[in-house]
Amino acid sequence: MAKEKAALIKLVIVESPAKARKIGGYLGDDYVVEASVGHIRDLPQRAADIPKEYKKIAWAKEGVDIENDFAPLYVINPDKKAKVAELKELMKNAEELILATDEDREGEAIAWHLVETLQPKIPIKRMVFNEITKEAILEAVSNTRDLDYHLIDAQETRRVLDRLFGYRLSPVLWKKVMPRISAGRVQSVATRLIVEKERERMAFISSAWWDLAAVTALGFNARLLEVDGKKVAATSDFGADGAVKEKSLANILLLDEAGARGLVESLKSSSLTVKSMEESPRTERPKPPFTTSTMQQDAGSRLGWGAQITMRIAQRLYENGYITYMRTDSVNLSQQAIDAARKAAKALYGADHVADSPRTYTGKTKNAQEAHEAIRPAGETFKTPGELAPELSRDEFALYDLIWKRTVASQMADAKKMQMRVDFDATTNDHKATIFRANGSVITFPGFLAAYDDIVSDENKDEESADKRLPAMTLGQSVKVDEYTCEGHETKPPARYTEPTLVKKLEELGIGRPSTFASIIQTIQDRGYVYKRGRALVPTFLAFSVTGLLETHFTKLVDYEFTASMEEDLDKIAGGEASRSDWLRDFFYGVDGQPGLNELSADLGVIDARATNTMNLSPEIEIRVGRYGAYLQQNLPGEERKLANIPESLAPDELTLAKAIELLEAPSGERELGIDPATNLPIIAKSGRFGPYITEVLPVVEPELTASGKKKKKKADAPKAKTASLLSTMTLDTVTYEDALRLLSLPRTLGTNASGDDITVQNGRYGPYLKAGVDSRTLTSEEQLFTMTLDEALEIYSKPKERRRGVAKPPVKELGFDPTTEKPLIIKDGRFGMYVTDGETNATLRRGDTAEGMTLERGLELLAGRRAWEAENGPSPKKSRKKAAAKPKKGDTAPTLTKNVVKKAGAKKAAKKAATGKAKSKAE
Repeated sequence: MAKEKAALIKLVIVESPAKARKIGGYLGDDYVVEASVGHIRDLPQRAADIPKEYKKIAWAKEGVDIENDFAPLYVINPDKKAKVAELKELMKNAEELILATDEDREGEAIAWHLVETLQPKIPIKRMVFNEITKEAILEAVSNTRDLDYHLIDAQETRRVLDRLFGYRLSPVLWKKVMPRISAGRVQSVATRLIVEKERERMAFISSAWWDLAAVTALGFNARLLEVDGKKVAATSDFGADGAVKEKSLANILLLDEAGARGLVESLKSSSLTVKSMEESPRTERPKPPFTTSTMQQDAGSRLGWGAQITMRIAQRLYENGYITYMRTDSVNLSQQAIDAARKAAKALYGADHVADSPRTYTGKTKNAQEAHEAIRPAGETFKTPGELAPELSRDEFALYDLIWKRTVASQMADAKKMQMRVDFDATTNDHKATIFRANGSVITFPGFLAAYDDIVSDENKDEESADKRLPAMTLGQSVKVDEYTCEGHETKPPARYTEPTLVKKLEELGIGRPSTFASIIQTIQDRGYVYKRGRALVPTFLAFSVTGLLETHFTKLVDYEFTASMEEDLDKIAGGEASRSDWLRDFFYGVDGQPGLNELSADLGVIDARATNTMNLSPEIEIRVGRYGAYLQQNLPGEERKLANIPESLAPDELTLAKAIELLEAPSGERELGIDPATNLPIIAKSGRFGPYITEVLPVVEPELTASGKKKKKKADAPKAKTASLLSTMTLDTVTYEDALRLLSLPRTLGTNASGDDITVQNGRYGPYLKAGVDSRTLTSEEQLFTMTLDEALEIYSKPKERRRGVAKPPVKELGFDPTTEKPLIIKDGRFGMYVTDGETNATLRRGDTAEGMTLERGLELLAGRRAWEAENGPSPKKSRKKAAAKPKKGDTAPTLTKNVVKKAGAKKAAKKAATGKAKSKAE
């Protein structure tokens, strides 16, 4: 018995294999550390996931038993059945189960699901830590706690809430907008933000103004401020709509080109006289250490990364023990971290650069629940980026460098600046009094800026704070002017959101959690609501339709304050201040006379699908959103309606009335070319989603109806129209009837080979080719489609097949050089489309990316994303013939349901297990 006891292990379960390897190395041979690889249970994702005993129950598809206190129906994920079996097998030889999942709500929920699924009959402990270092892990395993059921309730409430929201609203979108799209509690609000920004751009009216500058002999420039006591218009005098602010209209001088050039001419012989000088000291304090959202914002601004890339790389840094937990909205630092930061600052920058006393910060978030500390380098002492450079990839190094600098800077001294503002008098030759102004700023003590300097963006650009020194001057001094210049300006529409600015806005509004921002932004791109142009997030016309419907008919559900209040309520549930079931009941059924989700999503009759999917450009021209995308429709009295596809690359604010008329007047197809003599059907040329093509027009057949009045499905052998893409030398306005007949004659059978296989000549995605059985050969020109003979084809097949790479295509565009590696970034056109490459990594251009609009910053972001993917999944393997899928083994069953979850969802706390005692066996 003693020998058997000695063989028992302590089983530790974490989420990821990387985390398991790192922790296992610290705990020693008495512990076995295994990864669950994320969640092992969830609500059913499809009908096949629903257990047999629940398939006929109405609520099972939704996965939530609303009448039974919103009890969830949990099923083991199909791809986790083997993992569950493996964990159960390991547990047979374990004397203790330690759950070491992340400390946030999701980590707590994963731990609870493991307990519910594995049903351990051994002591259960909950181990939590904020960093994966040896000291932290040994401390955590010695000080375990119970599961926190308030956190579990909050996470389950969020999951049920999101399921009900999506499953009740998405069918509305399917019926009224387009099939296979979705609504989400936070994703729909994020989409609304992006759509509203585009609406502002569409309403924007550009205004022009001119200003003057004096280029002085002392080496500085002064800007014209006033003319005869009237302020000259500047950027601050214009509103977000591009027009002059009403309060500024009567008090400013709005110069046009003629007026500006006239002033330049009249000032030509004038010098500047110092009118006044003002010096003022300025103090800048360091920013707090990173939270999840500020890390995403800074990585976006400085490194050009999207939120998802940032989180992937941060995850690797955390799991390998380089930084603390990366999902947090706390700005607190432990005393150990404060000491480490101050020690690093003193060693590298000197004692005078360290704050007199430890700095503490207060976050903006009302309930910073994701973790107890900000993101910082791990350990009792912070390793410098240089020390870790040999161990980290280039992207890991870049992010660690940001985190290290931000953390150390947070404990450093204030930066000191001296600002100087000098006003000058000048008189025109027609005796007008003008005032010019020059601003200067100089850093007198760098303080924290020695470690972490601010970057200048359009939002925080400040002429007075720009680091430029003015020479010493005295009142009344005359300053020679080398030249007076004038320059024209135009107001710019509000900048679209980028991932960093959208994250910042969501955090300001209190919508979502920092840990969810990356997935939200990715989801709205995957759903086709948003695409990237450079780094800007551009909404599609589909997003306009969906947002318009939700704003009109589900106003409360996409209201910013209401969505933010839900986060506060979830915080209350996490803190034990509110009941999960009571809150869900109020949300679903309504409270205080306000309708709930159930009532809001029930009456679809009042929603006019046509109105939802129509936006008017003029009384005659409409933008319509259809099943296959957005298009224009022109309705002129007495004429047939005219249609034109809207190019996917055209942003909504670029579709002006003039542009719409241009698209409608362009050859758009529906141009009849003649009658096909073989089928007696009309042949038309038209433009489609994938380019111009020709097609036959089948006669309209009234659909057959079932007994219930629904349309019968089309038969598999129903006639299909012949179609053919235009050749590269053809366009819609030049293709002829003869061209169409030649195209429709393809594929063309030339004859047979010695084996009896038909030899055909065809036009494919990659150009013209021959095919005999499974053997295909590329042709060199499109003309061969119509001139190739059987003898020529047999001669080609008589030669061995050559895999010629051919001459490399020249780059489509050169983007510039990677500032880190100094390697050139170029766009190339490959077999599967355009991609950006630095010679080592290739990244395909995404939807909305074009060669013309691609920037160096966007190219770097795409490559960083690809490197992050390869770090997690390994480089893409060479293509090989796929093996046949393994047949299911006997005994394999559908996903199973853990017993009593639905019936006893409200009794989780009753089943609570002591941290040191044995788990009670589940009631049969």
